[in-house]
Amino acid sequence: MFIGGEILYNKMEGNASMGHLSIVEFYENRSVFITGATGFMGKVLVEKILRSCPGVERLYLLMRPSKGQSVDCRLREFIQNEIFGKVKEQQPNLMAKITAVTGDVTLPQLGLSPSDLQLLIENVSVVFHSAATIRFNEELKTALVMNVKGPMELLEICLKIKHLEAFVHVSTAFNNLDREKIKEEVYYNPKVNPVKLIEFLDGLDDETLKIMTPELVGECPNTYVYTKGLAEQLLETKRGSVPLAIVRPSIVTAAESEPFPGWVDNMNGATGTIAAVGKGIYRTLKINKKLVSDIIPVDYPINLMIAVAWYLATHRPTGVPVYTCTTGHRNPLTWGMLKHWTLEFWLKFPTKEMLWYPSVHCTMHDLNLKITQILFHYLPAYVMDLFMLATGKRAKWVRLYSKADKAFVPFEFFTTHQWQFISDNPIRLSKEMTAEDQEMFYFDVRKINWQSYFENYILGIRQHVFKDDPTTLPLARSNLERLYVVRHILSLIISMFLIFIFKNIFLSFILIGPQTFSLFTELLSL
Repeated sequence: MFIGGEILYNKMEGNASMGHLSIVEFYENRSVFITGATGFMGKVLVEKILRSCPGVERLYLLMRPSKGQSVDCRLREFIQNEIFGKVKEQQPNLMAKITAVTGDVTLPQLGLSPSDLQLLIENVSVVFHSAATIRFNEELKTALVMNVKGPMELLEICLKIKHLEAFVHVSTAFNNLDREKIKEEVYYNPKVNPVKLIEFLDGLDDETLKIMTPELVGECPNTYVYTKGLAEQLLETKRGSVPLAIVRPSIVTAAESEPFPGWVDNMNGATGTIAAVGKGIYRTLKINKKLVSDIIPVDYPINLMIAVAWYLATHRPTGVPVYTCTTGHRNPLTWGMLKHWTLEFWLKFPTKEMLWYPSVHCTMHDLNLKITQILFHYLPAYVMDLFMLATGKRAKWVRLYSKADKAFVPFEFFTTHQWQFISDNPIRLSKEMTAEDQEMFYFDVRKINWQSYFENYILGIRQHVFKDDPTTLPLARSNLERLYVVRHILSLIISMFLIFIFKNIFLSFILIGPQTFSLFTELLSL
């Protein structure tokens, strides 16, 4: 069962006067409130609005004190981020339009002070909500507070904002995964009332909740997907008169073009895996190479969000429009091709510090995975730890690999399954935009060239995540050549060893007979 349906792209009479506004013109003299601004997508959103819509009145960013830092200190640090290089170079005065408001999405009324709350009520026209916990294995209570209760508190504030024209909620394409085809609709689960569920769970102790979590989550692969789906349901049913739209990106990865090609500042999701492959850490993974990966460069959902807010305000579509921002429907990239481009460009632009020669084995079989993990991960790790202990250093490699392999397990559900995410609404929206707006706020995924994208992606990880200076590339290539030689020497030694072992096993089978040989192998397995 679902609530929603086709979006009616008709202008309402009361909005006829704004229908002719371009996106840049719409944001002029309007103030925007953003949650999750310090996150990966949040930074790109703030930078894009400032650079492309310089007439914006003010950007209010929800920030909470963190790690002993005040909000003012965090704001100063935020403004110094390299992502704002272009803005500072072109129009440095625009940075003064950023205002931090102290708050926390886990608290009632977002933890805003009465004065800050009134400031938002009186001045804000557009709200973007991107704050969320993205940990797949988050405790259910924590995930509910962040991903369901947070949006609920924000919605209550939006109902009070005097001049609100658009509320854009960032969800995920990976909702309702019990369906093979996922449409641009808000699906409704009649068995769950999000508000009552939160009230019920608030009264449970952590141990009881942990026991109940599998039953509550049901077929959802994790608490992240479960709670993001509940948030959509809650917002749709409780929105009242709030002009609401939902944007569902898939696996968000490095920028294709803006703020600059390959920009990424974290090791989350696919980026962490790609980075680990480049370092030679991951050498075997559970992945179905034939399935579509459905990654999306971060600048695409950001541009879509900005355009969606404009459309909500100027055209007022009926219902709650849902915009799926994925590539699988329009420009599919399989995991096999992702592996191909990743390895090609890591070998072309290696990082200066590598544990091993970049290569990765993909398998769908658990036994194959376990065997290759022992051979390629744990056996070398034990050897390195023994060497470190012998030289008076602390062993770390077995622990590192155990942690790395466990970290990838939550992603295996997504690398071994495939869905058809329908993404028609972004195409319809693009047709409502001027040619200039389409170019400035691009989100047509059909235009992505995956080969050139991955070249910039690898260079971006190298520069912004690994902090490798471009001048270190000759040294990195020299290290890569050395590892290439070591790899082939070791492969030769292992091959000779295996031939020797199998030869002796075969001779033993002939000389001692099958029954004695069988007993011998059973003893070895004890």
